[in-house]
Parts: sequence; C-alpha cells; structure tokens
Amino acid sequence: MTPPRTAEADVGILFTPVALGEIMLANRIIMAPMTRSRAGAGDVPSAAMADYYAQRAGAGLIITEGTQPSAAGKGYCRTPGIETAGQRAGWQRVVGGVHARGGRIALQLMHCGRVASRINKEDDSEVVAPSAVRAGGTIFTDRDGPVEMEMPRALDRGEIARVIEEYAEAARAARAAGFDGVELHFASGYLPMQFLSTNSNRRTDDYGGSVENRCRFGIELLTAVAEAIGPGRVGFRICPGFTFNDVEDEDPAATYKTLLSAVAPLGLAYLHLIRLDTPGFDNLELVRPHWDGPLILNNDFDGAKAAAAIVGGIADAVSFGRAFIANPDFHERLRRGAPLADFDPATLYAPGPEGYCDYPTLEG
Repeated sequence: MTPPRTAEADVGILFTPVALGEIMLANRIIMAPMTRSRAGAGDVPSAAMADYYAQRAGAGLIITEGTQPSAAGKGYCRTPGIETAGQRAGWQRVVGGVHARGGRIALQLMHCGRVASRINKEDDSEVVAPSAVRAGGTIFTDRDGPVEMEMPRALDRGEIARVIEEYAEAARAARAAGFDGVELHFASGYLPMQFLSTNSNRRTDDYGGSVENRCRFGIELLTAVAEAIGPGRVGFRICPGFTFNDVEDEDPAATYKTLLSAVAPLGLAYLHLIRLDTPGFDNLELVRPHWDGPLILNNDFDGAKAAAAIVGGIADAVSFGRAFIANPDFHERLRRGAPLADFDPATLYAPGPEGYCDYPTLEG
C-alpha cells in the first residue's frame, strides 16, 4: 500500500484531468484546507479572502479553510461562517473569483465542538460536544491570548438531529453560493471525530459506547449532506490515529472500518486522507480495503511522491497545504520544477494583509 518513493516519477501525471464524483478537475493538484483567520466582522469572508483564493485557482480543486456550519460550531478567532446572508454573499465573491480563473472550489464544513472558547464566538453561543469532557490544551483568542479549552455541554439526544440539519443547510447554502461541492472535516479532533473517539465520547445512549454507536453521528451526517446536495458533491476528510486536539481512540482500526464500510455505498465524491505512517500503524493500509471510491492523499508529499502515488494507483489526487501559502502559482512551479518560496510563520493566522495575498508568483 505504500506509494513508491522514487524521485524519477514524472510529475506530468499530476496535470491530467480527473473526476471526483460530479466535480471535474483539470488537474490532480489539490489545495488542502488551511485556517488563515482572515474573516471580517460577523465572520463574513473578506475581500482579501476572495483575492487569496483567486490567486490559487490553478489548483485542480481548492478546498477552503474550515467554515462553521453554525455559530455554535465556531472554535477559532476570525473563521468564516455560511449561516447569514452576509457570509453567503462573501463566499459568492470568493467562488466567483475562482471560477473566473477556471478553477474549482469546495467548502470545508468544520464544527469545532469542544475545541473552542466562547471568547471567539461573536454570539457567545455555548460550547457543545458529545460529552462533557474538556479537551486538553489551549486555544488562541484575540482578546486574552491563549486560554484553556472550555468545558463543553453534552448535546442532548434531540439536539444531535438539529446539528446534522445545520450541516445540511450549510451544504445547501454552499451550492447556492456556487461552490462545486463540500468537504466535511472528520479529522483534527473536531466534532465528528469527537463522536468517533473513545476518550471524548462517553455517552451511554445510541450515539456512544459501541463502535457502531460512536459511528452513528458520522454516518447520519454524511447521509444527510449527501441527500441535501447529491453524494457526488460531498467529500470528507479523516486521519485515523491522529491525536491532535486531545482525541484518542482505543481501536481506530475497528472505528474506521465500521465508518467507511457504512458510508462507502453512498457514492460520495471522495475521501480525503491525512496520511499517518508510524511504526506499527499505517492509516492508508487501514483505509484502502474499506474504501473503493476516489481518494485524495495528504501529508508530506512533493511532486515526485505525489506522481508516484497516482501512477501506482494508490490515490486519484494529492493535496498540498502550506506550499500553497507562499506559492500562489504552486501548480506552475511543480510543472516547471521551479524552487518554492518559504512562508512567514508569524503571519499564518495574523489578522492583517501581510503574508496573505502579497506572495509573488514566478512572473512577479
């Protein structure tokens, strides 16, 4: 299952078209979702965001930064939403800029659950999670700097259906705004992964306990969003074995086998896997036998490794994250074998324009 690690792989394969469900891509170079914290007042996508994404429209598919499907789903400061009229209008400008340059773009929906502080929520909404279990660690706020994650309130059973409907409504809004599809964030310790993981899901009803119960939320969520906008427009991102944001699973193999076996028949557009290959645990080897749909791989790829994964039939496309930050023309640099510029870590999440839309292309 391990992609060939040859430096001889021809990157030309990356520039061939591919279909991810109903989303047709001109190339197989995906811009991975990356939080950049540049939304304006009211969590409205800013004009700078429209410029930022349009600059990177040469990717086969742009997957946006995580976007809260509802105010309660917000965790970090200055992240965008898609719930209000202003937010939707802001995203329409973003989509229009990408499409005008021939690109494709999907909205990533990210409900942070317990990875949150009310300080970052403009409406002071509650922090909710599968169970009342605080996540370890801190989260940055503009007001107070780093603060402890907030103790969440466990969702009532009846509220779970409402959260799922919020996702479905957000997906419908994304399509109305012109997005080519949506991606649901099931990784990095956010709400779907909190339901999946044994340390964050202590429920005793039919959404907790057994592996089938812990997978129930994710299965119902993907089903509902697929019904809302069509399965060929829906992808999801996972990282079995990842412990970021204080999630742990006693048996990730059993959990993800159950999840993938249940959702594979839905005919979703793609699975986006953050590759984790540690001694004794390769999550690609875990996933592949239980997923036969389109697969995007992510993490620690260069052009040659990405090409080798595609030539070897391991993946249909490969996503690149931080390389796109300082290289708006990353796809063209890959094509030419040109050197990559380095990004400034100090401006990754800064509120201003510096280090956002001001990185030059090869043409200056």
